[in-house]
Amino acid sequence: MAAAAAAPGALGALSAGRVRLVAACCARLGSAAWARGTAPRRGYSSEVKTEDELRVRHLEEENRGIVVLGINRAYGKNSLSKNLLKMLSKAVDALKSDKKVRTIIIRSEVPGIFCAGADLKERAKMHSSEVGPFVSKIRAVINDIASSAKMGLVETKLAIIPGGGGTQRLPRAIGMSLAKELIFSARVLDGQEAKAVGLISHVLEQNQEGDAAYRKALDLAREFLPQGPVAMRVAKLAINQGMEVDLVTGLAIEEACYAQTISTKDRLEGLLAFKEKRPPRYKGE
Repeated sequence: MAAAAAAPGALGALSAGRVRLVAACCARLGSAAWARGTAPRRGYSSEVKTEDELRVRHLEEENRGIVVLGINRAYGKNSLSKNLLKMLSKAVDALKSDKKVRTIIIRSEVPGIFCAGADLKERAKMHSSEVGPFVSKIRAVINDIASSAKMGLVETKLAIIPGGGGTQRLPRAIGMSLAKELIFSARVLDGQEAKAVGLISHVLEQNQEGDAAYRKALDLAREFLPQGPVAMRVAKLAINQGMEVDLVTGLAIEEACYAQTISTKDRLEGLLAFKEKRPPRYKGE
């Protein structure tokens, strides 16, 4: 399965589990593209029902296999509440087991922001014994749907540290020295600054609809769809595991992952399609 994410703001290529993730994010969650410009304001009620905070939409026709998860918690700037976290976790678990799903796009339906981090108003009401498990749940969900750094890790301003994985992901993305600088200063980067340090790969001009990042995510998701599902899955595995070890071990991991593709029907279909000069018809087998 593949996955993707997008919102009015930024966009990124992320990976998770069996999910290939393209994410468009702004504010505090990292990404790969930043959409600049003022988006048209849309009307949002301050009394959104909790079941409407996450909307799941399966695309059809040429986009079949792409699922859009829309975060719609405007009154809380899309911050992660207990309810939203539960809904995200449940949705991702369900989609991971659905073989028809190839790509997930996680987008914000709130103009100008992707996610403001944890819901601090809700956090303030928690007993100290609840905070640790809640942060652990955030970390687990983030690990499941993303492997990118945040645009700004501002937790030290609140006398805490980035507990959702930021102290580990950010150094891996941009190096230890710069990661320490950003975490210690609680600095928030704009799109151009984030691109300059390697946090994101695209900077976009905002469109009139205010969804430039989502459109870019959708374009990337469409590029993912034709590829062999097994190959995509083991390629992601090789990259993720290889980044944690030395080069010699990484090459051994790559060799083991490559071996998993040799006996697949998809590999033979790819060779036959190349010979017959036609698009391959992969089945993930």
